[in-house]
Amino acid sequence: MKLAICDDDKQELTHILSLLVSYQRQHAIDISIQTFQNSFELACAAPEERYDLYLLDIIMPGLNGMELAREIRSFDKAADIIFLTTSPEFAVESYTVKATNYLMKPVSEDKLFHTLDEILEIKEKELEKSIVLKSNIGVHKISLSRLMYVEAQGRKVIYYLNNGEEIICTDRFTSVCEQLLQQKAFIQSHRSILVNMNFIRLIGTTDMQLQNGTVLPLAQRRVSEIKQHYLAFQMNEVNIDIIFYITHYFAMICAINNYIMPPVKKQ
Repeated sequence: MKLAICDDDKQELTHILSLLVSYQRQHAIDISIQTFQNSFELACAAPEERYDLYLLDIIMPGLNGMELAREIRSFDKAADIIFLTTSPEFAVESYTVKATNYLMKPVSEDKLFHTLDEILEIKEKELEKSIVLKSNIGVHKISLSRLMYVEAQGRKVIYYLNNGEEIICTDRFTSVCEQLLQQKAFIQSHRSILVNMNFIRLIGTTDMQLQNGTVLPLAQRRVSEIKQHYLAFQMNEVNIDIIFYITHYFAMICAINNYIMPPVKKQ
């Protein structure tokens, strides 16, 4: 798992890094961590690096943490974002970028570790929704949440992942369609292309654009059907988001109230 920490305060950056290293040792998991003291540097690096988790300070000069999160969401809707801050004023706004959590500084080991446990648990469940591919270099187990689209080129089928990786196989495209179209997130947008709708940025009249800028052709006779299918998928996602916002909003309010006014201990 690739992590990026961004905080203009070197002391806070060191503190979070030490907690993450401790978590890595205790759980014996493979974590790659990169630190940034400048939000613009992370904004430039993120599209290429494709981190799984971002830990962002909010109050930073130039590009603040909320603006940085919006930039990240413009090309990556799946990555987890944790805000680290001394101020509760951005808590509600943090859920507009689907932040996983909002932790008040100084960040405690218990709260950070609990959040990381939840993230890993969700990722393990996502891995259960995967496909196994056999290429000329070996066998690959791919999480469907990382698969942007699949394209048939002659006798080859190419799987394009959100980290830029391409896996070339010799599967029959009809078999691939049968397997992936059972998943609600996938749609056949062209006779030779299957797309994960989570990665679609926009659909035009002749083609569609993905979040990474890739442009794919549309089956001209099915443009209206494809748009309706995508709209239905997005409406379902919106309903899920509403539930997400409500539950996390009340959790956030409770956390802030406890931070500002800790419960009185009984004598």
